[in-house]
Amino acid sequence: MTNHKELQEEIKKRRTFAIISHPDAGKTTLTEKLLFLGGQIRSTGTVKSRKSAKYATSDWMEIEKQRGISVTSSVMNFNYKGHTINILDTPGHEDFSEDTYRTLLAVDSVVMIIDAAKGVESQTKKLFKVVSEHGIPIFTFINKMDRQGREPLELLEEIEDVLGIESYPMNWPIGIGQSFQGVYDRHQKAVEFYDTEGDNKQAMQISDLEDPVLKEKAGEDLVNQLQEDVLLLDEAGATYNEEALQSGKQTPVFFGSAISSFGVPTFLNHFLDLAPSPAPRESSEGEVKPDEETFSGFIFKIQANMNPAHRDRVAFLRIVSGTFEKGMEAWLERTGKSLKLSQGQLFFASSRGNVEKAYPGDIVGLYDSGTYQIGDTLVGSKNVYSFGALPTFPPEHFAKVRAQKAMKQKHFYKGVQQLSEEGAIQVYRTAHWDEIVIGVVGRLQFEIFEYRMKGEYNVDIQFDTMPHQHARWIETDNPEDKVDSIRNMLVYDQLKRPVLLFQNDFALRWFKDKNPDIPLRESR
Repeated sequence: MTNHKELQEEIKKRRTFAIISHPDAGKTTLTEKLLFLGGQIRSTGTVKSRKSAKYATSDWMEIEKQRGISVTSSVMNFNYKGHTINILDTPGHEDFSEDTYRTLLAVDSVVMIIDAAKGVESQTKKLFKVVSEHGIPIFTFINKMDRQGREPLELLEEIEDVLGIESYPMNWPIGIGQSFQGVYDRHQKAVEFYDTEGDNKQAMQISDLEDPVLKEKAGEDLVNQLQEDVLLLDEAGATYNEEALQSGKQTPVFFGSAISSFGVPTFLNHFLDLAPSPAPRESSEGEVKPDEETFSGFIFKIQANMNPAHRDRVAFLRIVSGTFEKGMEAWLERTGKSLKLSQGQLFFASSRGNVEKAYPGDIVGLYDSGTYQIGDTLVGSKNVYSFGALPTFPPEHFAKVRAQKAMKQKHFYKGVQQLSEEGAIQVYRTAHWDEIVIGVVGRLQFEIFEYRMKGEYNVDIQFDTMPHQHARWIETDNPEDKVDSIRNMLVYDQLKRPVLLFQNDFALRWFKDKNPDIPLRESR
Protein backbone atom coordinates (compact mmCIF):
# COMPACT_ATOMS: atom_id res chain seq x y z
CA MET A 1 0.00 0.00 0.00
CA THR A 2 1.15 3.55 -0.74
CA ASN A 3 1.23 5.76 2.34
CA HIS A 4 -0.36 9.21 2.22
CA LYS A 5 2.92 11.15 2.09
CA GLU A 6 4.24 9.01 -0.78
CA LEU A 7 0.95 9.49 -2.66
CA GLN A 8 1.15 13.29 -2.27
CA GLU A 9 4.76 13.31 -3.51
CA GLU A 10 3.81 11.27 -6.59
CA ILE A 11 0.89 13.63 -7.33
CA LYS A 12 3.20 16.68 -7.17
CA LYS A 13 5.47 15.09 -9.78
CA ARG A 14 2.69 14.52 -12.33
CA ARG A 15 2.02 16.72 -15.35
CA THR A 16 -0.69 15.37 -17.67
CA PHE A 17 -1.40 17.47 -20.76
CA ALA A 18 -2.56 17.40 -24.36
CA ILE A 19 -1.08 19.25 -27.31
CA ILE A 20 -3.59 20.88 -29.68
CA SER A 21 -3.07 22.62 -33.00
CA HIS A 22 -4.31 23.00 -36.55
CA PRO A 23 -2.81 20.46 -38.99
CA ASP A 24 0.82 21.23 -39.95
CA ALA A 25 1.42 23.73 -37.13
CA GLY A 26 4.07 21.40 -35.67
CA LYS A 27 2.28 19.37 -33.00
CA THR A 28 3.87 16.00 -33.75
CA THR A 29 7.30 17.64 -34.13
CA LEU A 30 7.03 19.32 -30.72
CA THR A 31 5.83 16.04 -29.17
CA GLU A 32 8.87 14.24 -30.57
CA LYS A 33 11.28 16.91 -29.28
CA LEU A 34 9.77 16.57 -25.79
CA LEU A 35 10.19 12.79 -25.97
CA PHE A 36 13.77 13.28 -27.13
CA LEU A 37 14.46 15.54 -24.12
CA GLY A 38 12.98 12.84 -21.88
CA GLY A 39 15.41 10.29 -23.30
CA GLN A 40 12.62 8.24 -24.86
CA ILE A 41 13.89 8.34 -28.45
CA ARG A 42 17.40 8.60 -29.90
CA SER A 43 16.47 10.63 -32.96
CA THR A 44 13.43 12.53 -34.15
CA GLY A 45 11.63 11.93 -37.45
CA THR A 46 10.25 14.75 -39.54
CA VAL A 47 6.54 14.10 -40.00
CA LYS A 48 6.53 14.90 -43.71
CA SER A 49 9.33 12.54 -44.74
CA ARG A 50 7.11 9.55 -45.41
CA LYS A 51 9.46 7.94 -47.96
CA SER A 52 11.89 7.00 -45.22
CA ALA A 53 11.11 4.44 -42.53
CA LYS A 54 11.68 6.96 -39.74
CA TYR A 55 8.11 7.90 -38.94
CA ALA A 56 7.12 10.18 -36.09
CA THR A 57 6.90 8.12 -32.91
CA SER A 58 3.43 9.27 -31.91
CA ASP A 59 1.90 8.41 -35.30
CA TRP A 60 1.50 4.65 -34.79
CA MET A 61 -1.42 3.61 -36.96
CA GLU A 62 -0.56 2.51 -40.51
CA ILE A 63 -2.77 5.12 -42.18
CA GLU A 64 -1.10 7.86 -40.12
CA LYS A 65 2.27 6.83 -41.48
CA GLN A 66 0.96 6.95 -45.05
CA ARG A 67 -0.70 10.35 -44.79
CA GLY A 68 1.53 12.15 -42.29
CA ILE A 69 -1.28 13.05 -39.90
CA SER A 70 -2.27 11.97 -36.38
CA VAL A 71 -5.50 9.97 -36.59
CA THR A 72 -5.98 8.62 -33.07
CA SER A 73 -5.01 9.96 -29.67
CA SER A 74 -1.93 8.18 -28.41
CA VAL A 75 -0.48 8.44 -24.90
CA MET A 76 3.18 8.83 -23.99
CA ASN A 77 4.70 8.58 -20.52
CA PHE A 78 8.24 9.62 -19.55
CA ASN A 79 10.29 11.12 -16.72
CA TYR A 80 12.17 14.43 -16.91
CA LYS A 81 13.93 16.37 -14.14
CA GLY A 82 12.05 14.68 -11.32
CA HIS A 83 8.65 14.94 -13.01
CA THR A 84 6.48 12.18 -14.50
CA ILE A 85 5.01 13.51 -17.73
CA ASN A 86 1.97 12.11 -19.56
CA ILE A 87 1.43 13.59 -23.03
CA LEU A 88 -1.83 12.87 -24.80
CA ASP A 89 -1.07 13.36 -28.49
CA THR A 90 -4.36 14.40 -30.02
CA PRO A 91 -5.29 14.30 -33.71
CA GLY A 92 -4.64 17.68 -35.28
CA HIS A 93 -6.45 16.85 -38.49
CA GLU A 94 -9.86 18.49 -38.62
CA ASP A 95 -11.51 15.17 -39.32
CA PHE A 96 -10.64 13.67 -35.96
CA SER A 97 -12.11 16.15 -33.57
CA GLU A 98 -14.57 13.95 -31.64
CA ASP A 99 -11.82 11.71 -30.27
CA THR A 100 -9.77 14.81 -29.57
CA TYR A 101 -12.59 16.52 -27.66
CA ARG A 102 -12.93 13.56 -25.29
CA THR A 103 -9.19 13.39 -24.73
CA LEU A 104 -9.16 17.04 -23.62
CA LEU A 105 -11.40 16.11 -20.71
CA ALA A 106 -8.74 13.71 -19.34
CA VAL A 107 -5.90 16.26 -18.97
CA ASP A 108 -4.90 18.89 -16.39
CA SER A 109 -3.52 21.41 -18.89
CA VAL A 110 -3.15 21.99 -22.63
CA VAL A 111 -0.35 23.20 -24.89
CA MET A 112 -1.62 25.10 -27.93
CA ILE A 113 0.72 25.39 -30.93
CA ILE A 114 0.28 28.28 -33.33
CA ASP A 115 2.07 28.62 -36.68
CA ALA A 116 3.82 32.02 -36.71
CA ALA A 117 2.89 32.54 -40.37
CA LYS A 118 -0.77 31.48 -40.14
CA GLY A 119 -1.88 32.56 -36.67
CA VAL A 120 -5.03 31.15 -35.07
CA GLU A 121 -6.61 28.64 -37.49
CA SER A 122 -10.05 27.00 -37.61
CA GLN A 123 -9.25 23.70 -35.89
CA THR A 124 -7.46 25.53 -33.07
CA LYS A 125 -10.60 27.61 -32.48
CA LYS A 126 -12.79 24.49 -32.19
CA LEU A 127 -10.44 22.76 -29.76
CA PHE A 128 -9.83 25.92 -27.74
CA LYS A 129 -13.60 26.29 -27.26
CA VAL A 130 -13.75 22.91 -25.45
CA VAL A 131 -10.67 23.75 -23.34
CA SER A 132 -12.08 27.17 -22.44
CA GLU A 133 -15.51 25.82 -21.46
CA HIS A 134 -13.86 23.51 -18.92
CA GLY A 135 -11.45 26.15 -17.51
CA ILE A 136 -8.36 24.09 -18.39
CA PRO A 137 -5.02 26.00 -18.09
CA ILE A 138 -3.54 26.60 -21.54
CA PHE A 139 0.05 27.32 -22.60
CA THR A 140 0.86 28.71 -26.05
CA PHE A 141 3.91 27.85 -28.16
CA ILE A 142 4.25 30.04 -31.27
CA ASN A 143 6.17 27.83 -33.66
CA LYS A 144 8.29 28.27 -36.81
CA MET A 145 9.89 31.58 -35.76
CA ASP A 146 12.85 30.74 -38.02
CA ARG A 147 10.52 31.01 -41.04
CA GLN A 148 9.00 34.18 -42.39
CA GLY A 149 5.87 34.92 -40.38
CA ARG A 150 3.67 37.61 -38.91
CA GLU A 151 4.73 40.21 -36.37
CA PRO A 152 4.69 38.88 -32.78
CA LEU A 153 2.48 41.71 -31.48
CA GLU A 154 -0.02 41.00 -34.25
CA LEU A 155 -0.11 37.31 -33.23
CA LEU A 156 -0.75 38.20 -29.57
CA GLU A 157 -3.56 40.53 -30.60
CA GLU A 158 -5.14 37.76 -32.68
CA ILE A 159 -4.95 35.27 -29.77
CA GLU A 160 -6.77 37.76 -27.54
CA ASP A 161 -9.35 38.89 -30.13
CA VAL A 162 -10.18 35.54 -31.74
CA LEU A 163 -9.91 33.24 -28.72
CA GLY A 164 -10.90 35.73 -26.04
CA ILE A 165 -8.03 34.86 -23.68
CA GLU A 166 -5.47 37.24 -22.19
CA SER A 167 -1.88 36.53 -23.25
CA TYR A 168 1.38 37.01 -21.37
CA PRO A 169 4.63 36.49 -23.35
CA MET A 170 7.18 34.64 -21.19
CA ASN A 171 9.85 35.32 -23.80
CA TRP A 172 10.13 37.57 -26.84
CA PRO A 173 11.69 36.91 -30.26
CA ILE A 174 14.70 38.82 -31.56
CA GLY A 175 13.87 39.07 -35.26
CA ILE A 176 11.77 36.64 -37.33
CA GLY A 177 12.41 34.44 -40.37
CA GLN A 178 15.90 34.79 -41.85
CA SER A 179 16.77 37.50 -39.32
CA PHE A 180 15.71 35.38 -36.31
CA GLN A 181 18.47 35.58 -33.70
CA GLY A 182 16.86 34.04 -30.62
CA VAL A 183 14.56 34.91 -27.72
CA TYR A 184 14.74 37.10 -24.64
CA ASP A 185 13.42 35.50 -21.42
CA ARG A 186 11.49 38.24 -19.61
CA HIS A 187 11.59 36.50 -16.22
CA GLN A 188 15.17 35.33 -16.12
CA LYS A 189 16.59 38.33 -17.99
CA ALA A 190 18.50 35.99 -20.25
CA VAL A 191 18.89 35.69 -24.02
CA GLU A 192 18.91 32.34 -25.80
CA PHE A 193 20.62 32.65 -29.16
CA TYR A 194 19.43 30.71 -32.20
CA ASP A 195 22.27 28.68 -33.69
CA THR A 196 21.48 26.41 -36.63
CA GLU A 197 25.00 25.02 -36.73
CA GLY A 198 25.37 24.20 -33.02
CA ASP A 199 23.15 22.58 -30.41
CA ASN A 200 20.84 25.57 -29.85
CA LYS A 201 21.71 25.78 -26.17
CA GLN A 202 23.48 29.12 -26.04
CA ALA A 203 21.76 30.92 -23.18
CA MET A 204 23.47 34.12 -22.02
CA GLN A 205 22.63 36.04 -18.86
CA ILE A 206 22.55 39.80 -19.50
CA SER A 207 22.37 42.67 -17.04
CA ASP A 208 19.79 44.53 -19.14
CA LEU A 209 18.78 45.13 -22.75
CA GLU A 210 21.53 47.77 -23.10
CA ASP A 211 24.20 45.10 -22.64
CA PRO A 212 26.81 45.71 -25.40
CA VAL A 213 27.36 41.96 -25.90
CA LEU A 214 23.71 41.65 -26.97
CA LYS A 215 24.11 44.28 -29.71
CA GLU A 216 27.35 42.69 -30.82
CA LYS A 217 25.73 39.29 -31.33
CA ALA A 218 22.24 40.29 -32.56
CA GLY A 219 22.87 43.59 -34.34
CA GLU A 220 21.82 47.10 -33.31
CA ASP A 221 18.58 47.27 -35.34
CA LEU A 222 17.13 44.04 -33.92
CA VAL A 223 18.12 44.98 -30.37
CA ASN A 224 16.50 48.41 -30.73
CA GLN A 225 13.28 46.69 -31.90
CA LEU A 226 13.51 44.26 -28.97
CA GLN A 227 13.88 47.14 -26.50
CA GLU A 228 10.83 48.92 -27.96
CA ASP A 229 8.70 45.76 -27.87
CA VAL A 230 9.66 44.79 -24.32
CA LEU A 231 9.03 48.35 -23.08
CA LEU A 232 5.58 48.26 -24.70
CA LEU A 233 4.82 44.86 -23.13
CA ASP A 234 5.98 46.02 -19.69
CA GLU A 235 3.95 49.23 -19.78
CA ALA A 236 0.84 48.31 -21.76
CA GLY A 237 0.71 44.51 -21.73
CA ALA A 238 -0.94 42.21 -19.21
CA THR A 239 0.77 41.42 -15.92
CA TYR A 240 1.44 37.79 -15.12
CA ASN A 241 -1.46 36.38 -13.07
CA GLU A 242 -1.08 32.91 -11.54
CA GLU A 243 -4.78 32.66 -10.65
CA ALA A 244 -5.87 33.62 -14.19
CA LEU A 245 -3.47 31.03 -15.65
CA GLN A 246 -4.79 28.22 -13.44
CA SER A 247 -8.41 29.02 -14.34
CA GLY A 248 -7.69 29.16 -18.09
CA LYS A 249 -8.20 32.93 -18.42
CA GLN A 250 -4.58 33.87 -19.22
CA THR A 251 -2.13 31.97 -21.43
CA PRO A 252 1.67 32.20 -21.06
CA VAL A 253 3.15 32.53 -24.57
CA PHE A 254 6.51 31.12 -25.73
CA PHE A 255 8.25 31.63 -29.08
CA GLY A 256 10.50 29.06 -30.72
CA SER A 257 11.10 26.53 -33.50
CA ALA A 258 10.19 22.92 -32.80
CA ILE A 259 11.86 21.50 -35.92
CA SER A 260 15.28 22.81 -34.80
CA SER A 261 14.48 22.24 -31.08
CA PHE A 262 15.05 25.93 -30.42
CA GLY A 263 13.14 27.16 -27.36
CA VAL A 264 11.77 23.69 -26.58
CA PRO A 265 13.90 22.87 -23.47
CA THR A 266 13.22 26.34 -22.04
CA PHE A 267 9.52 25.95 -22.74
CA LEU A 268 9.40 22.54 -21.02
CA ASN A 269 11.23 23.84 -17.93
CA HIS A 270 8.83 26.79 -17.57
CA PHE A 271 5.85 24.54 -18.25
CA LEU A 272 6.83 22.09 -15.48
CA ASP A 273 7.13 24.99 -13.03
CA LEU A 274 3.80 26.61 -13.96
CA ALA A 275 1.46 23.79 -15.04
CA PRO A 276 -0.83 22.26 -12.41
CA SER A 277 -0.44 18.79 -10.96
CA PRO A 278 -3.59 16.58 -10.96
CA ALA A 279 -6.63 18.44 -9.63
CA PRO A 280 -9.81 17.34 -7.79
CA ARG A 281 -12.73 16.21 -9.97
CA GLU A 282 -16.45 16.54 -9.39
CA SER A 283 -18.44 13.33 -8.95
CA SER A 284 -22.02 12.34 -8.13
CA GLU A 285 -20.94 12.22 -4.47
CA GLY A 286 -19.11 15.57 -4.44
CA GLU A 287 -15.48 16.53 -5.06
CA VAL A 288 -12.90 13.74 -5.23
CA LYS A 289 -9.37 14.87 -4.27
CA PRO A 290 -6.32 13.19 -5.86
CA ASP A 291 -4.75 12.32 -2.48
CA GLU A 292 -7.79 10.42 -1.22
CA GLU A 293 -6.86 6.87 -0.23
CA THR A 294 -9.57 5.19 -2.34
CA PHE A 295 -8.59 4.57 -5.96
CA SER A 296 -10.82 6.05 -8.68
CA GLY A 297 -10.64 6.82 -12.38
CA PHE A 298 -12.66 7.01 -15.61
CA ILE A 299 -12.46 5.54 -19.13
CA PHE A 300 -12.10 8.27 -21.76
CA LYS A 301 -11.07 6.22 -24.80
CA ILE A 302 -11.30 2.66 -26.10
CA GLN A 303 -8.93 1.52 -28.83
CA ALA A 304 -9.34 -1.85 -30.52
CA ASN A 305 -6.51 -3.71 -32.23
CA MET A 306 -3.62 -1.45 -31.23
CA ASN A 307 -1.41 -4.39 -32.09
CA PRO A 308 -2.91 -6.31 -35.06
CA ALA A 309 -0.72 -9.32 -34.17
CA HIS A 310 -2.56 -9.67 -30.85
CA ARG A 311 -6.07 -8.60 -31.95
CA ASP A 312 -6.47 -6.80 -28.65
CA ARG A 313 -8.59 -3.99 -27.28
CA VAL A 314 -7.51 -1.46 -24.66
CA ALA A 315 -9.52 0.93 -22.47
CA PHE A 316 -7.67 4.12 -21.50
CA LEU A 317 -8.19 4.95 -17.82
CA ARG A 318 -7.37 8.36 -16.32
CA ILE A 319 -6.57 7.93 -12.62
CA VAL A 320 -8.30 10.58 -10.49
CA SER A 321 -7.46 9.52 -6.92
CA GLY A 322 -5.56 6.96 -4.85
CA THR A 323 -3.10 4.38 -6.13
CA PHE A 324 -3.59 1.89 -8.96
CA GLU A 325 -1.91 -1.42 -8.11
CA LYS A 326 -1.59 -4.43 -10.39
CA GLY A 327 -4.16 -7.09 -9.50
CA MET A 328 -6.30 -4.76 -7.37
CA GLU A 329 -10.07 -5.08 -7.10
CA ALA A 330 -12.25 -2.23 -8.34
CA TRP A 331 -15.97 -1.71 -8.89
CA LEU A 332 -17.53 -0.56 -12.17
CA GLU A 333 -20.12 2.09 -11.29
CA ARG A 334 -22.36 1.36 -14.31
CA THR A 335 -22.91 -2.31 -13.38
CA GLY A 336 -21.98 -2.38 -9.68
CA LYS A 337 -19.80 -5.44 -10.41
CA SER A 338 -16.25 -5.92 -9.13
CA LEU A 339 -13.29 -6.45 -11.48
CA LYS A 340 -9.70 -7.53 -11.00
CA LEU A 341 -7.39 -5.00 -12.68
CA SER A 342 -4.62 -7.42 -13.53
CA GLN A 343 -3.14 -6.16 -16.80
CA GLY A 344 -2.51 -2.41 -16.48
CA GLN A 345 -0.10 -0.89 -18.97
CA LEU A 346 1.66 2.47 -19.40
CA PHE A 347 2.09 3.67 -22.97
CA PHE A 348 4.80 4.99 -25.19
CA ALA A 349 3.05 5.50 -28.55
CA SER A 350 2.52 1.91 -29.82
CA SER A 351 4.86 0.23 -27.33
CA ARG A 352 3.77 -0.38 -23.77
CA GLY A 353 5.04 -1.73 -20.48
CA ASN A 354 3.27 -3.48 -17.63
CA VAL A 355 2.68 -1.26 -14.63
CA GLU A 356 2.85 -2.34 -11.00
CA LYS A 357 1.68 1.02 -9.59
CA ALA A 358 0.26 4.21 -11.05
CA TYR A 359 -0.95 7.47 -9.53
CA PRO A 360 -3.42 10.34 -10.15
CA GLY A 361 -2.75 11.94 -13.52
CA ASP A 362 -1.40 8.72 -15.02
CA ILE A 363 -3.10 7.07 -17.99
CA VAL A 364 -3.32 3.29 -17.65
CA GLY A 365 -4.34 0.91 -20.40
CA LEU A 366 -6.66 -1.89 -19.28
CA TYR A 367 -7.09 -5.03 -21.37
CA ASP A 368 -10.75 -5.04 -22.39
CA SER A 369 -12.81 -8.01 -23.54
CA GLY A 370 -15.91 -5.82 -23.96
CA THR A 371 -16.40 -4.84 -20.31
CA TYR A 372 -15.86 -1.10 -20.55
CA GLN A 373 -17.63 1.81 -22.23
CA ILE A 374 -16.44 5.37 -22.78
CA GLY A 375 -17.30 7.42 -19.68
CA ASP A 376 -17.24 4.48 -17.24
CA THR A 377 -16.13 5.21 -13.65
CA LEU A 378 -14.02 2.71 -11.67
CA VAL A 379 -13.77 2.95 -7.87
CA GLY A 380 -11.60 0.94 -5.48
CA SER A 381 -14.46 0.27 -3.04
CA LYS A 382 -18.09 -0.86 -3.09
CA ASN A 383 -19.20 2.72 -2.34
CA VAL A 384 -19.18 3.69 -5.99
CA TYR A 385 -19.86 7.10 -7.56
CA SER A 386 -19.77 8.51 -11.07
CA PHE A 387 -17.64 11.20 -12.70
CA GLY A 388 -20.46 11.66 -15.23
CA ALA A 389 -20.81 10.72 -18.87
CA LEU A 390 -18.36 12.20 -21.37
CA PRO A 391 -20.15 14.31 -23.97
CA THR A 392 -20.81 13.06 -27.49
CA PHE A 393 -20.56 15.43 -30.41
CA PRO A 394 -23.13 15.46 -33.24
CA PRO A 395 -21.92 13.94 -36.53
CA GLU A 396 -21.90 16.11 -39.65
CA HIS A 397 -21.50 13.39 -42.31
CA PHE A 398 -23.55 10.22 -42.83
CA ALA A 399 -23.44 7.11 -45.02
CA LYS A 400 -25.31 3.84 -45.38
CA VAL A 401 -22.78 0.99 -45.16
CA ARG A 402 -22.88 -2.73 -45.82
CA ALA A 403 -20.48 -5.59 -46.47
CA GLN A 404 -19.85 -6.21 -50.17
CA LYS A 405 -20.02 -9.98 -49.60
CA ALA A 406 -22.95 -11.47 -47.68
CA MET A 407 -20.72 -14.19 -46.15
CA LYS A 408 -18.79 -11.45 -44.32
CA GLN A 409 -21.87 -10.18 -42.43
CA LYS A 410 -20.75 -11.56 -39.04
CA HIS A 411 -17.34 -9.86 -39.31
CA PHE A 412 -19.02 -6.70 -40.58
CA TYR A 413 -21.31 -6.38 -37.54
CA LYS A 414 -18.45 -7.15 -35.15
CA GLY A 415 -16.28 -4.44 -36.72
CA VAL A 416 -19.09 -1.86 -36.68
CA GLN A 417 -19.82 -2.64 -33.02
CA GLN A 418 -16.18 -2.37 -31.93
CA LEU A 419 -15.47 0.84 -33.82
CA SER A 420 -18.66 2.32 -32.39
CA GLU A 421 -17.62 1.40 -28.84
CA GLU A 422 -14.26 3.12 -29.45
CA GLY A 423 -16.15 6.30 -30.28
CA ALA A 424 -14.72 6.39 -33.81
CA ILE A 425 -18.20 6.30 -35.41
CA GLN A 426 -21.81 6.69 -34.33
CA VAL A 427 -24.15 3.93 -35.52
CA TYR A 428 -27.84 4.16 -36.44
CA ARG A 429 -30.39 1.89 -38.13
CA THR A 430 -33.03 3.06 -40.58
CA ALA A 431 -36.63 2.92 -39.39
CA HIS A 432 -38.08 0.51 -41.96
CA TRP A 433 -35.33 -1.49 -43.68
CA ASP A 434 -32.94 -1.83 -40.69
CA GLU A 435 -30.01 -0.59 -42.78
CA ILE A 436 -26.81 0.47 -40.99
CA VAL A 437 -26.08 4.21 -41.11
CA ILE A 438 -22.83 5.56 -39.68
CA GLY A 439 -22.28 9.16 -38.65
CA VAL A 440 -18.87 10.84 -38.33
CA VAL A 441 -17.62 14.27 -37.32
CA GLY A 442 -15.28 14.54 -40.32
CA ARG A 443 -15.29 12.91 -43.76
CA LEU A 444 -11.85 11.33 -43.41
CA GLN A 445 -13.31 9.06 -40.74
CA PHE A 446 -15.16 7.23 -43.56
CA GLU A 447 -11.75 6.45 -45.04
CA ILE A 448 -10.44 5.31 -41.64
CA PHE A 449 -13.54 3.15 -41.16
CA GLU A 450 -13.10 1.49 -44.57
CA TYR A 451 -9.37 1.00 -44.00
CA ARG A 452 -9.80 -0.56 -40.56
CA MET A 453 -12.71 -2.80 -41.60
CA LYS A 454 -10.51 -4.19 -44.38
CA GLY A 455 -7.28 -4.40 -42.36
CA GLU A 456 -8.66 -5.65 -39.04
CA TYR A 457 -11.84 -7.55 -39.99
CA ASN A 458 -11.10 -8.46 -43.63
CA VAL A 459 -14.38 -6.88 -44.79
CA ASP A 460 -14.76 -4.82 -47.98
CA ILE A 461 -17.32 -2.04 -47.49
CA GLN A 462 -19.98 -0.65 -49.81
CA PHE A 463 -20.64 3.06 -49.06
CA ASP A 464 -23.68 5.15 -49.99
CA THR A 465 -23.01 8.67 -48.76
CA MET A 466 -26.05 10.66 -47.66
CA PRO A 467 -26.81 14.38 -48.08
CA HIS A 468 -27.67 14.89 -44.40
CA GLN A 469 -25.61 17.22 -42.19
CA HIS A 470 -27.29 17.28 -38.76
CA ALA A 471 -28.43 14.65 -36.24
CA ARG A 472 -30.92 15.54 -33.51
CA TRP A 473 -32.36 13.23 -30.86
CA ILE A 474 -36.12 13.73 -30.82
CA GLU A 475 -38.43 13.40 -27.81
CA THR A 476 -41.94 12.50 -28.92
CA ASP A 477 -44.28 9.50 -28.70
CA ASN A 478 -44.73 8.94 -32.44
CA PRO A 479 -41.49 9.98 -34.18
CA GLU A 480 -42.53 8.32 -37.49
CA ASP A 481 -45.32 10.90 -37.83
CA LYS A 482 -42.80 13.75 -37.78
CA VAL A 483 -40.95 12.76 -40.95
CA ASP A 484 -42.86 15.05 -43.29
CA SER A 485 -40.19 16.03 -45.78
CA ILE A 486 -37.55 14.46 -48.05
CA ARG A 487 -35.11 16.76 -46.27
CA ASN A 488 -35.27 14.78 -43.01
CA MET A 489 -35.00 11.09 -42.19
CA LEU A 490 -35.77 8.99 -39.10
CA VAL A 491 -33.17 6.55 -37.75
CA TYR A 492 -32.63 4.86 -34.38
CA ASP A 493 -29.42 4.85 -32.34
CA GLN A 494 -27.97 1.74 -30.68
CA LEU A 495 -30.21 2.19 -27.65
CA LYS A 496 -33.22 2.34 -30.02
CA ARG A 497 -33.81 6.06 -29.38
CA PRO A 498 -35.24 8.04 -32.32
CA VAL A 499 -32.93 10.43 -34.16
CA LEU A 500 -33.85 12.78 -37.00
CA LEU A 501 -31.26 13.47 -39.70
CA PHE A 502 -31.60 16.82 -41.50
CA GLN A 503 -30.11 17.64 -44.88
CA ASN A 504 -29.14 21.22 -44.07
CA ASP A 505 -29.66 24.22 -41.78
CA PHE A 506 -32.81 25.21 -43.63
CA ALA A 507 -34.43 21.79 -43.06
CA LEU A 508 -33.55 21.93 -39.36
CA ARG A 509 -34.99 25.45 -38.95
CA TRP A 510 -38.13 24.46 -40.91
CA PHE A 511 -38.77 21.52 -38.57
CA LYS A 512 -38.25 23.66 -35.46
CA ASP A 513 -40.66 26.30 -36.77
CA LYS A 514 -43.35 23.70 -37.53
CA ASN A 515 -42.83 21.76 -34.27
CA PRO A 516 -41.93 24.29 -31.56
CA ASP A 517 -43.11 21.94 -28.77
CA ILE A 518 -40.87 19.00 -29.73
CA PRO A 519 -37.45 19.08 -28.02
CA LEU A 520 -34.42 18.34 -30.22
CA ARG A 521 -31.08 17.45 -28.60
CA GLU A 522 -27.62 17.60 -30.17
CA SER A 523 -26.29 14.69 -28.11
CA ARG A 524 -27.62 11.58 -26.47
